[in-house]
Amino acid sequence: MHRVHSFFTDILLETNSNFEFRGPIFANMDMLFPSDPANIHHILSRNFSNYPKGPEFHEIFDILGNEIFNVDSELWEIHRKTTMSLMNHAKFQTLLQRNVWDTIDKGIVPTLDIFAKQDTPVDLQDIFQRYSFDTNSKLLLDHDPKSLSLNLPHVPCEIAFNDMGDALAYRHILPKNYRKLQKWLRIGKEKDLIKAWEAFDQFMYHVISEKQKKLIDNNIKDDDFELFSNYIKAYDKLKNEVDENLGSVQKFLRDTFLNLMFAGRDTISTTLTWFFWLVAKNPLVEKKIREEIQQQLHLKEDEYLKFFNIEESRKLVYLHGALCECLRLFPPIGVEHRAPVELDVLPSGHRVTPNVKILISIYTLGRMESIWGNDCLEFKPERWITERGGVKHEPSLKFPVFHSGPRTCLGKELNDIHSRKNGGSYHDIQLQYSINGSTNNFSNNCYCYSNDKWFEG
Repeated sequence: MHRVHSFFTDILLETNSNFEFRGPIFANMDMLFPSDPANIHHILSRNFSNYPKGPEFHEIFDILGNEIFNVDSELWEIHRKTTMSLMNHAKFQTLLQRNVWDTIDKGIVPTLDIFAKQDTPVDLQDIFQRYSFDTNSKLLLDHDPKSLSLNLPHVPCEIAFNDMGDALAYRHILPKNYRKLQKWLRIGKEKDLIKAWEAFDQFMYHVISEKQKKLIDNNIKDDDFELFSNYIKAYDKLKNEVDENLGSVQKFLRDTFLNLMFAGRDTISTTLTWFFWLVAKNPLVEKKIREEIQQQLHLKEDEYLKFFNIEESRKLVYLHGALCECLRLFPPIGVEHRAPVELDVLPSGHRVTPNVKILISIYTLGRMESIWGNDCLEFKPERWITERGGVKHEPSLKFPVFHSGPRTCLGKELNDIHSRKNGGSYHDIQLQYSINGSTNNFSNNCYCYSNDKWFEG
């Protein structure tokens, strides 16, 4: 699926309209790619109830079980409220900041130190994937898998995310019966997905079991806060509110944490990888980021790495602009999937029927002249800064990287914290380790490479 985003972008920009694809008869592969912002607003917000993920989406993402990423209607609303209430807890931000900074200080920096001293190139995306996997595991499960350690160990569950992402992307474009045959024969991408499923279950159920034992042996004080024990409480509450069978508490926790780790791992790592690559290719942007970090965080001449909190990070306006520009050009989730329940007519006049897949290319929207101007392909952090030097906010209809409408991404703030913390550490990383913006010329210590996740959940 090489250049899949660019392929559809070229088509949509050439037609300057919405693109309809008619698949083979009986293959159930008819697709509509809307590029008109009015159509997208209609689908994601105005007529949201008619455009759920749909049963086919649930089947494609069956590995995730019945959780927020993979369900619709009442069950989705309940899961969303549960997760939102925990993320809005006063102590959640403190827990998140501590885990993020701990992994940067004890994971990313010492690991890059080793490669720099050995003058050995390293795949920066692999580093950031391990970083986000470890951070999310500590945050959600209170367990450190230590995948980001000096020897970059083989951790089956961490690697399984790559196999899962590839297999799920192919499921979107292959006929249903074909992928079912692959699954039955245990061949191709379906074979990889089966192995990934086994790796997830082995990791998740083992960690969940060990954590439950610790909770029994060590009573948690009322003033302590951790997501694992709070989700157990949420499960007990949900059992009384939802008619549907939630299964065992272990299955509920497995689905919940796998969904959240899946949502966070690739989005964070992809954003950071593209960010460092873009900045490495734009020396003037790099210079401005360094100057802002030095001035706003009051770094001393011999000080390369400094802890800063969320409020301090909000002073880094130019860094924020660079991160937003990175997300515009290389959104970590390139395509969003919807399935109409009933016949509908879009603002453009297109008729959509329940058997049509609707795929919204977030990647394309970030590269349209009609939305961003004739410099839309340029990396310009300044477009996110007001004349007074503050942060310029764009409506989600124009910038739907975190989606729009009722299903707006809950992890927006999390991604922002991860990006600002690591971006704020750019002063240290870029000064001590040379980041090459090309995958073909490893002149020094680090290189960037990125395969973004193709489909949104």
